[in-house]
Amino acid sequence: MMRNFFTLLFLGLSASLFAQTGKVFDKLSLKSEILNMDRNYAIYLPPDYETSERSYPVLYLLHGAGDDQTGWVQFGEVLRIADEAILNGSATAMIIVMPDANTGQRGYFNNIKGDWRYEDFFFSELMPHVEKKYRIKSEKRYRAIAGLSMGGGGTFMYAMHHPELFSSACPLSAAMGPVTKADARKYYERWGETGATDEEIEAYYQKYSALALIESMPEDQKNAVRWFIDCGDDDFLFEGNSLVHIAMRKKGIPHEFRIRQGGHTWTYWRESLPVVLSFISDAFHQY
Repeated sequence: MMRNFFTLLFLGLSASLFAQTGKVFDKLSLKSEILNMDRNYAIYLPPDYETSERSYPVLYLLHGAGDDQTGWVQFGEVLRIADEAILNGSATAMIIVMPDANTGQRGYFNNIKGDWRYEDFFFSELMPHVEKKYRIKSEKRYRAIAGLSMGGGGTFMYAMHHPELFSSACPLSAAMGPVTKADARKYYERWGETGATDEEIEAYYQKYSALALIESMPEDQKNAVRWFIDCGDDDFLFEGNSLVHIAMRKKGIPHEFRIRQGGHTWTYWRESLPVVLSFISDAFHQY
């Protein structure tokens, strides 16, 4: 009798532990009319998604250059890290959307000529698609964005272009774009943006340089987004992140700036992700 009791107890605990696991789907896609192709994305659903009827806050988590929508799944271990953060109470249950920005052309922005419009796709097609398909809260206070390297640059630009949409933004080891207008042409040409006029380069710099956007930020937007900026002391992008921190301080834009030991590596970003999940959860919880 006692043996049966312990067997049932073990089975019950095993079922309970199994139920406390989120799920990741990394081969999802949607048809983009803007980009004229199917676009891939991955999604993390929290442990109680299938057993509840509630809606959840959402984090858009952007990968870096050379990866795709599976980067944060395979190398970032998003399933394990998010599950642990939710189960230990350091983060609230949330949905995490990881789009692919490495098909066709690489990057999260519209290009200079306007014939590749990834940013338009993100806001006009991807976000409406996932927020309709999944039980996602659609208010600003329940939406955050984060990303590493190229995705850190995307995080900066998206949150600065649309501060009405995101409560928090967490760029990690972010690619900031050209530091000065004088560097702009060479910088963009390295990314394949050739043949642009001086006027087009100037306009593009003003829109896609973090330093330029900080300098021109209106007074009423300084507190619109909660910022968490993180970069390793051995990272080759350390200078750009430090300059952005200094520019934000001079402009009076509240933000958290963290420098830790490490470089431009997944080891660094896996250590950053739990902190990011906790930081954005503060806004989701209405800190």
